[in-house]
Amino acid sequence: MTATAGSPSASVPSPERLAVPRTGPDRGTVPPAIARSRPGREFVRTAVSVAIVAAIFGFGLPRFASYGSVLSSMSAMTWPQALLVGAAAAASMASGWIVICAVLPSIRLREAAVVNLGSNAVANTLPAGGALAIGVSWAMLSSWGVSMADYVLYTMVSGIWNVFARLGLPVLALLLLVRASRPGAGLIVAAGVGLALLTAAAAGLGLLLRSEAFALRAGRALQRMVAVACRLARRPVPPDVAGWLPGFRGRAGALIAARGWRITAATAASNLTLWLALLACLRGLGLSQAQVPWQTSLAAFAFVRLLTVLPVTPGGLGITELGLIGTLVAAAGHQASAQVTAAVLLYRAVTYLPPIPLGAIACLTWRHAPALIRSSPRTASRPPSNAA
Repeated sequence: MTATAGSPSASVPSPERLAVPRTGPDRGTVPPAIARSRPGREFVRTAVSVAIVAAIFGFGLPRFASYGSVLSSMSAMTWPQALLVGAAAAASMASGWIVICAVLPSIRLREAAVVNLGSNAVANTLPAGGALAIGVSWAMLSSWGVSMADYVLYTMVSGIWNVFARLGLPVLALLLLVRASRPGAGLIVAAGVGLALLTAAAAGLGLLLRSEAFALRAGRALQRMVAVACRLARRPVPPDVAGWLPGFRGRAGALIAARGWRITAATAASNLTLWLALLACLRGLGLSQAQVPWQTSLAAFAFVRLLTVLPVTPGGLGITELGLIGTLVAAAGHQASAQVTAAVLLYRAVTYLPPIPLGAIACLTWRHAPALIRSSPRTASRPPSNAA
């Protein structure tokens, strides 16, 4: 997730300044990131996304193993193995709910589950669904009293921490893999890139939170970049872009001081439980530690997470599968390609597919039976302000 915020006086802009008018179930406003794209651009984006997914599943993956051999490998699983895979996938799903609660303390766990499932259902099924997912989560959270300013803060902080995790994982994987075997050149490059970007991002965030002068300069630079992007997209420039970062600085600093360790722990757990689901699938398909060490699986997972930072396809569909299978087969050997392919496809099935029907149910429940989710209205709590 990504977003924006702020004002030069360290105060938070009003929701009207961060939103664009729109009617519908989202209570009248949506964040600017959800502005409608031009139909022609959306058609091209959808066509490219579908072509990539079709090429990978139609021609790329069968080069490693036939789908018949994949089904045979999956059918050989025992019930205890299947239960282990299901438990790991469920833990991975629930860990995302905890991240939402860590950043938005006014949100209960069941509400976080509805927001997470509903937005993931959109993100996993539609090209460029990430922007629409932001709209779904905003509609739900605003109906429970979360203000636009709090939502922007939540989106930016959770997005920044998620990027930190994606950049830091290859470094951690490289350190662990060095102790078990000789890491490949791809992981070394990924770890180097991740470490450099992580260092730059952490330094930038630190300066943004500690230096008002830096926040003002960064805000002016952001104003110029947004203006160029809006001209290329033929859209109006949002008002007071330069004021987003200074205002974000004050609120984010207070939130991080109060709940930074919870957000960090929840984000780390969310990423690690997702990897554990992959490891459970590898072990469930009979791949031993000797064939695919857990360090190798973590390295492959970290490499692909970094590779899919840019959402080329919905939920990284196709690209994630091809990246994981190619990396793990190279480590395990071609003789294990059928088992590796089956394990990766099973992992993607249990982590990618369940949020789609569950998210549809969550959206319908929110629309037609809201009392089942939130029985009584509550005022959204806000982090203490350190603005002067």
